[in-house]
Amino acid sequence: MKNFLAFSLLFLVSFFAFSQTRIEGKVVDESGIPLPFVNVIFLNSSEGTTSSENGDFYLETKNSYKALEISYIGYTTLEVPLKNGDNLNLKVVLKEASESLDEVVIYRGKTSKKNNPAIDILRKIWENRRKNGVKEFDQYQYRRYEKLEFDLNSIDSALVESPIFNGMEFIFDDLDTNAFTGKAYLPIFLNEAVSKVYGDNTNGQLREELLGNKNSGFSKNQTLISDLKDIYDEVDIYDNYLQFFDKSFISPLSTTGVNNYNYVLRDSSFIGDKWCYNILYYPRRKNELTFSGDFWVNDTTWAVKKINLEMDESANINWVNGVYIEQEFDVLNDSVFLMTRDFFQANFALRKKKDARGVYGKRTVLYDNYEFNKKKSAEFYNRPLNKFQETKYDKSDEFWAENRLEPLNGDERGVYDLIDTLQTVKAFNRIYDVTTTLATGYIELNDFDFGPIYSTVGFNDVEGLRLRAGGRTYFGFNDLWRLEGYGAYGFKDNQFKYGISGKVLLDRRSRLTLSGGNRRDIEQLGTNLTNSTDVLGRSLASSSLINVGNNDKLSSINLSVLALEIEPFKNFTFRVGASYRFLKPASPTFSLDYYTDEARTQTASNINQTEISTIVSFTPGRETSGYGVERNVVNEGDFPTFFLNYSVGVKDYFNSDFNYKKVQLFYNQPWMVGGFGKANFSLEAGKTFGEVPLGLLNVVPGNQTYFQLFNTFSLLNFYEFVTDTYAAVHFEHNFNGRLFSRVPLLRDLNLREIVGVKGVWGELSDDNKRLDASGLELIAPSNEPYYEYSVGIGNILKFIRIDAHFRGNYFNNVDARSFGVTAAFGFHF
Repeated sequence: MKNFLAFSLLFLVSFFAFSQTRIEGKVVDESGIPLPFVNVIFLNSSEGTTSSENGDFYLETKNSYKALEISYIGYTTLEVPLKNGDNLNLKVVLKEASESLDEVVIYRGKTSKKNNPAIDILRKIWENRRKNGVKEFDQYQYRRYEKLEFDLNSIDSALVESPIFNGMEFIFDDLDTNAFTGKAYLPIFLNEAVSKVYGDNTNGQLREELLGNKNSGFSKNQTLISDLKDIYDEVDIYDNYLQFFDKSFISPLSTTGVNNYNYVLRDSSFIGDKWCYNILYYPRRKNELTFSGDFWVNDTTWAVKKINLEMDESANINWVNGVYIEQEFDVLNDSVFLMTRDFFQANFALRKKKDARGVYGKRTVLYDNYEFNKKKSAEFYNRPLNKFQETKYDKSDEFWAENRLEPLNGDERGVYDLIDTLQTVKAFNRIYDVTTTLATGYIELNDFDFGPIYSTVGFNDVEGLRLRAGGRTYFGFNDLWRLEGYGAYGFKDNQFKYGISGKVLLDRRSRLTLSGGNRRDIEQLGTNLTNSTDVLGRSLASSSLINVGNNDKLSSINLSVLALEIEPFKNFTFRVGASYRFLKPASPTFSLDYYTDEARTQTASNINQTEISTIVSFTPGRETSGYGVERNVVNEGDFPTFFLNYSVGVKDYFNSDFNYKKVQLFYNQPWMVGGFGKANFSLEAGKTFGEVPLGLLNVVPGNQTYFQLFNTFSLLNFYEFVTDTYAAVHFEHNFNGRLFSRVPLLRDLNLREIVGVKGVWGELSDDNKRLDASGLELIAPSNEPYYEYSVGIGNILKFIRIDAHFRGNYFNNVDARSFGVTAAFGFHF
């Protein structure tokens, strides 16, 4: 699952709380059929809720009430007396009102799309949705307060007595219950942040300046803070799709909502001094990413005053048992509605069961001090926010008293004290260390991290069993320099390999970085078309335990790199580097030989090459945390990548063998396709000018493993196609269960359908063919582009994906594979 470290740490800590009166029950009719969306409020008050689709309701209050008032259109209003303290497992039976039996309305089943006043109102909302909120103005700014909290839920005696909490029993001294679900919970993390937000709607620019940040126990760990905050995306209810947890949920205000929701005009009333209509909505079908709830809309501006959304319990999403969203808006100048409060709660759990133990994630955002049409310069928006200011994470109590837009309750105040206490408990620190190691792959030592542990064991035909050990310096998240290295040994070739690299941040403002390193290892070349800038990077194809066919086409590489990189604009980097590599075959059955004379009578087996490269990359929309030499990307896979590399091979320098010029382009674009899942498209193109041997040509990346490797061709063998000019495209679409959700039986398995197609065209010049003396038959897909396609099923047991691959052409190539299967493993929402 994305942000595995963040999720793992959430189960480790607790607080002291106070109790409240809890009311829980179920509403049914005289036949025992559950009644959804029944009004349940405390008598003579405004505190209340509505029953769920299954008739369940839950309330809690700090006040003392004597009775509940339960009302439903077409039924007799009922008063239910309450005893002192908790009132749980209530069963409320409503009777049909005899004087209005012909008007009974039960909100179940499909509603009409025609002559429906609720849908008429919805059309008014569509017409006016861009006239409300900050989008109405050219420029805007406001203060934003965010409170993020995580709670361990469903606390029972079995958990309290678990050996994992030995030495930490005091954390269970007091428990509270959640206001929406009624489950006992234990707050374990709290983060508060105050910022000033500036925006310009004329050019789409946005800038957010952090004023202060405070959290329980991890004050300066921006990785944890950013990962937890990235779990939630800002949602605009007027958008057709609400995107969070890497999914696109259909908004009840969507212009396509009439195809996915039932709408009922339920009520009308004054809210403040504004007359508003109340519209109830619920899904037309199960297993889709939809909500149930209601909203209040003004009758003149057609702006939403208040809305709540509860995720449909059958939605195809992993590790989340429930989502609840509330948004409130206020009126500016008697016409424009602006958001004042945004509440989001998710119930994370390993099992899709109502009573499953898990974690509540709650985010509350409040807005004030709105100002409009105060234009800022382009320099203001482009000025980088890249300097870590420790004072912003150590603000005084006076600062928080002034800037906290909602006071903390007793539960939340207790988190700060308890986390500090827990960090002195050895049992807690042991659990923290194990969890961190599993999540990051590194074992934390004093100023040094050992790992990554997941690369410890490998295997290939040349090295046989391979063992690896490594580590990196780590003094803190914002280190200005870092060293990293590893050593490895193969028990078949009896050779020791190593790699070492270092980097230093010379200027924080421009992110001017100097890096360098050296690696001597055995590697499978030709696993990607676009050159990597990571001197220690090594493909899984080099050490896969299980392969398809022989994997003896490995090379021995000695690579040295020195580079200087700068980021003059946000997410735009410019890099100049020099490299020297020595290549030779690592297996007696593989050759990189090339001719050294025109008569083609003399050959060489080794390649010495010096290369100078200039690289430009642009990643718009990428979000990072940290201000040191290495930063953590918090929204990996959600932004496009543009990469351009121009490199020159220089002969005779350091005994370099060849002169050439090389151009490479890489473009990757993910995008959400509304309610039809997520797609990803990538394009790679390049050309080498000059005569070069096999070891310096562009090998179309094959995949002889049973695992998915990014931008490789699953049915190509290594070195099956070799080019000096190429263009490749890859396309994949994950429907996220949209199709399976409409198939009986399949819909209950929550499987996800995936399709893909990839192709490559390339050519190899006659001069480069003449230069080659390797004995391999060098073939380029020049007659027609090579292509293959795939169909797959994801979310098998929630973490397995299986793809079947089909070859489209070039069936007569040596050892050509027409069909293959690959697997992938991962935790995804």
